[in-house]
Amino acid sequence: MSQTTLETPTDLLRFQLRTAMTMEDDSLAALAELEQAAKSPEVKKMFRHHADETKEQIENLRKVFAVLEIPESTAASPSTKGISKQAEGLIARSAPALRDQVTLSAALGNEHYEISAYQSLILATRAQGAADAVALLTDNLDQETHTSEELAKKLEELIG
Repeated sequence: MSQTTLETPTDLLRFQLRTAMTMEDDSLAALAELEQAAKSPEVKKMFRHHADETKEQIENLRKVFAVLEIPESTAASPSTKGISKQAEGLIARSAPALRDQVTLSAALGNEHYEISAYQSLILATRAQGAADAVALLTDNLDQETHTSEELAKKLEELIG
């Protein structure tokens, strides 16, 4: 389903949903890289835990596709690719003693992007009256928000 012009709110919702699937796939890959780059066992554990949550979020997105009767597919997500590239660059330039701070900062930026993506999807699905899809997307948003709070707390501990 390649469509050059988005003409209706439904077209936009479909595109955003496809982008969200790519976003979560990219996030899963980035979490593995962040875990590898992190130094602290506690930070590594945080990334593994969030990878497990990301797998759940991907499953929830698959259910949303089904509920909305949209064929499951992906669309390019230049934002998440850019966030990952920035993280790679920062990691490469950072001294080992800064790696936990750098990886947590990179993950926090990604979480904020994901939070905004889910907020938009929730508004669009709510407008279409798709309560089951809203519930699944809200579950994902809640996980992303919680993860953001955990990352910020750990980052504050490291910096403070």
